Amino acid sequence: MTFPIHAITLDLDDTLWPVAPAIARAEAALDAWMQACAPRAAVRWPIAERRVLREQVEMEHPHLAHDFTAQRMITLERMLQATGDDTALVAPAFEAYFAARCEVEHYDDSVAALERLAACVPLAAVSNGNACLHRIGLMHLFAFQLGAREHGAAKPARSIFHAACAQLRCKPAQVLHVGDDIALDVVGAARAGLRTCWINRRDDAGAIREWPHRDVRPDLQFDTLAALADWLDASRSDHSQSAA
Repeated sequence: MTFPIHAITLDLDDTLWPVAPAIARAEAALDAWMQACAPRAAVRWPIAERRVLREQVEMEHPHLAHDFTAQRMITLERMLQATGDDTALVAPAFEAYFAARCEVEHYDDSVAALERLAACVPLAAVSNGNACLHRIGLMHLFAFQLGAREHGAAKPARSIFHAACAQLRCKPAQVLHVGDDIALDVVGAARAGLRTCWINRRDDAGAIREWPHRDVRPDLQFDTLAALADWLDASRSDHSQSAA
């Protein structure tokens, strides 16, 4: 299937890199920081206890469901308050966590594929997470990064997709949204009127997921971002030949 695409929006976590190792690295970095700078908090709040507190904060602040940074800052403040530590330490504690959060390990095909895509059409990041493309070193390939925190609503809300399309100066039907999450990326973007590409990467056993819906299906499905770049190259070639 080929169709004209004027721009691409991309999810980040688990589309360009696996998120679980980055989160584990960030939690370990926070542990190390607390042991050095807030040892009482380090003893009181091991990772399992922090996770419980984070879930409690999430339940208490449903209006912050789109803002992982705010949730994390509130959690850190409560951790420090519980052990009598200075809450001025929240900012450096978060920085220790966030710096490691942005030390991602790209999928093998991601960076080269992004470079190929960016050479063809404008790219924009649309993410519910708080990874920073500037810190990661990929911002030069993107026109902009639109996060749920900055927008005020998270995927699959139509508004975040429409805001990205407006910033790209494209109609939704002219934009291809690319992501791994069935509900947030594919179904959400499709219902917002965008074209969709499901990146369905193979697991360690080489298996891929089955598409679960009958009423909504992705326009494209690939197991790597490189395959999408191949499709875009072929699609643009087909359209160029048709116009000649």
